[in-house]
Amino acid sequence: MPNVPIIDSHVHLFDTNRLSYGWLERRPGINRPHLFEDYERATESLPIEKLVFAEVWVDAPFHIAEAEWLAEQAARHPTIAGMIAAAPLENGRDVLGDIQKLQALPTFRAVRRITEAEADYRFCERPGFVDAVRLLGELNVVCDVCVFSHQLPGVISLARQCPETTIVLDHIGKPAIRHGEVDSWRGHINELSALPNVLTKISGVLTEADQRNWSREIVRPYLDHAIESFGFDRVMFGSDWPVLALTTSIQEWVDIVDWTIRGSSKDEQSKLYRNNAARLYKLS
Repeated sequence: MPNVPIIDSHVHLFDTNRLSYGWLERRPGINRPHLFEDYERATESLPIEKLVFAEVWVDAPFHIAEAEWLAEQAARHPTIAGMIAAAPLENGRDVLGDIQKLQALPTFRAVRRITEAEADYRFCERPGFVDAVRLLGELNVVCDVCVFSHQLPGVISLARQCPETTIVLDHIGKPAIRHGEVDSWRGHINELSALPNVLTKISGVLTEADQRNWSREIVRPYLDHAIESFGFDRVMFGSDWPVLALTTSIQEWVDIVDWTIRGSSKDEQSKLYRNNAARLYKLS
């Protein structure tokens, strides 16, 4: 286990008794409320200092209601230090009204509009989407991006068109590990890491492996390449809990990350596990 504090930069909290999440019907293993108290129990052996909530693909039109619910949870649990909220970025600059509502919430730090399910693999480089992401840069709001690896060309184009916006690639771009994808993903990561406005999260990796036949040796080359490409200044640890729980425990995920970066300096470990997330999401 790491001997530095951890800011978990990617945690999903949700109350299925209060809001609806249609995608959870396809994930019966986690289709129930997952609250802060559950996360606290799941991480009791880890040095978690703070967490950043990541929006949970709530059904339309409840993205503002989800953010308001999270703000209520954060008021009760100070460990919830930041929020990545959902917003319809495809609406272009008309999304400003949503952003202004989110900015009224003290934990708001970033926006995410999941595009992994879009049939158009270059959805995030549509003109309206690009305009909205440029607006986020003007407002000093971070943009998290969640795509599958075959959609990474769209993210590369988006990041190039929005150089003033900080973009975070969730889950190292979700490489198709279960299908043995390596070369195309590596090439896209090389292109993205060359752009100074892009960071990535060391998270959500095990979900993309074969759930019945994975090992740390299978996933490590992907972690190695992401960290080597972006460097310790532009990577952040994230658990992706409770989606992670469909595969393994947070403790094992931390152990895999710790094993991967063994030999790195304490300063480098602190950047990955804590400091980069604190800086990026402005966590006090």
